[in-house]
Amino acid sequence: MNEKSSGTPTFTHGTPSRTGVLLINLGTPEAPTPAAVRTYLKEFLTDTRVVEIPRAAWLPILHGFVLTTRPKASARRYATVWTKDGSPLKVHTERQTTLLRGYLGERVKAPLVVDYAMRYGSPSIAEKLRALQAQNCKRVLLVPMYPQYAASTAATAFDAAFAAWRGMRDQPAVRTIRSFHDDPGYIGALAQNIRDYWTAHGRPDQLLMSFHGAPRFTLERGDPYHCECQKSGRLLAEALQLTPQQYRITFQSRFGRTEWLKPYTADTLQALGKEKTRRVDVVCPGFVADCLETLEEIAIEGKMFFTKAGGGEYHYIPCLNERPDWIQALTDLVLKNLLGWTLASKPEELEASRLRARGLGAPS
Repeated sequence: MNEKSSGTPTFTHGTPSRTGVLLINLGTPEAPTPAAVRTYLKEFLTDTRVVEIPRAAWLPILHGFVLTTRPKASARRYATVWTKDGSPLKVHTERQTTLLRGYLGERVKAPLVVDYAMRYGSPSIAEKLRALQAQNCKRVLLVPMYPQYAASTAATAFDAAFAAWRGMRDQPAVRTIRSFHDDPGYIGALAQNIRDYWTAHGRPDQLLMSFHGAPRFTLERGDPYHCECQKSGRLLAEALQLTPQQYRITFQSRFGRTEWLKPYTADTLQALGKEKTRRVDVVCPGFVADCLETLEEIAIEGKMFFTKAGGGEYHYIPCLNERPDWIQALTDLVLKNLLGWTLASKPEELEASRLRARGLGAPS
């Protein structure tokens, strides 16, 4: 990308600089239709961080089978959770961004620009980084909304950001939040969310903590995702004062024939159903906003697996979404990572900068 196409704003001495905070989530189709889902899946499944199969082997499968058969079925699944305001993931991410902007505004006097982007679909990371640049954000904090780090989530979000900056002449200072799987605020909000649910609905015989799955070979290649999920689950269980017999950590959303991280959520639910378990509650600590994987795969499909196998009551505990304690925890996390960046320039300092530049022959 050349300087002209990158849309780099003209530099002006003395212009107040800002700090940008960009929340990044996975993404969503624009509509619950086969065409929109096909567009989304094409971008998602051509990411080499997501599918690590050699291109020569994968692309014929993707274009010859996956993109011709899966969009119709996936569109029906999206339709079951779609709201009048659109995709649940996008709706919750927009609301979280608005709330975070307000919480930060109460605690930081420096000019902050708080926005969100999606790794796949719209609004794109590149689009939002150009918007931050246009608002003179000389410092940018990237906040992937994945508590546990994985190459297929946080790393690919960072890849997309740095690819966008590669075309910019005037690049910002950059910080990233790699993960927050053991952040006390995040764990505390999760625990209180579950306590609140149990206060209203009673307690289960088993609590399943279902995390998004990943191929087994990612662990063997050094991806820390599995270990961070285990730690999040252990810390959450400790906060809830659960014994090892009262909870299980499982993994959902398998795709393809390769072995994925175990135990599988669906298999575990079926086994608990066959054991005639009186009640199971399922929570998804790896998601901070409800989406297709929680509202359809866990809340609807998971219930079917459990009850058809002979289980009793089935409860899905919603994600953190817009809970005030979660937004407070997110605010604290962002502020911790903004240390040293939140001092605003005084008007007299900006004017002095303009005068010095003019004296050295710079355009006024």
